[in-house]
Amino acid sequence: MTLITRPEGLSPDQIAPSRRSLGVAALGGVAFAAYAPAALSQSASPVTTDGAGLIAHTVSFPAPDGFELPAYVARPEGEGPFPVVIVVSEIFGVHEYIRDICRRLAKAGYAAVAPAFFVRKADPAPLSDMSAIMAIVGAAGYEQVMGDVGATLEWIGLQAWANPDKVGITGYCWGGKVVWQACARFAVLDAGVAWYGRLAPAATATDEQKTAGRPWPVDLAADLKAPVLGLYGGQDGGIPVASVEAMRAALTAAGKTDSQIILYDDAPHGFHADYRASYREADAKDGWRRLLAFFEARLK
Repeated sequence: MTLITRPEGLSPDQIAPSRRSLGVAALGGVAFAAYAPAALSQSASPVTTDGAGLIAHTVSFPAPDGFELPAYVARPEGEGPFPVVIVVSEIFGVHEYIRDICRRLAKAGYAAVAPAFFVRKADPAPLSDMSAIMAIVGAAGYEQVMGDVGATLEWIGLQAWANPDKVGITGYCWGGKVVWQACARFAVLDAGVAWYGRLAPAATATDEQKTAGRPWPVDLAADLKAPVLGLYGGQDGGIPVASVEAMRAALTAAGKTDSQIILYDDAPHGFHADYRASYREADAKDGWRRLLAFFEARLK
């Protein structure tokens, strides 16, 4: 089974010709594959979370550019108000893994909101062609993404079931980097948990790639307005341990003692993604336990 070993997905020589799909779900009028076929392991047994005791639905709200941004929402039944967690997807968008994470958070007492950052151009979730997926992801620039996060925060503030004074953010892969960026931008955020998001440009990155990826989390440590817990793999093919250590040093230099990075020495990239061959159950469960404790202390 080919592993996705980098935040950008498969390298060109790793791209498999096909993956099975487990169906399609609708989100805000956009069709999303149940699990992203570009990464789905044939032997995976993904964690599935039922909707008992939850309200799960799709919404849309205006972004700063006027685009109606779709989002998946899962929250406990009842009036609330509930603390809120924004969930930022991998490069594959809001597919079933991300929706299930929202339901897991809702079971833990949070209202979870997963915006579909990529669908202005197209939905990457049902695609197998990694070059097409990366073209879609590349179109979502920093200002657009931050604008979408801001729009999500504004929408949350209008919901009677939401506590706008207790809002966190978590994200995976591409979304892990967004967590660091958002916590450096929005003072309203109370905590962030970043799962293996790139921290600095790759050693082989071109000047264009370095510029396109800015601002990098390693340069934002002093700007963090909320504590961030980073969960990273020591065997991540795209996020070397050296960049993790550089981020730790940046946090220390900035006096951000309330932020920390946990490194799972034997874990590859995507170790929490239970629909992929990269899934490492023990590390994924420990990371989830840490996420819940981190949010419990800051959002409840």
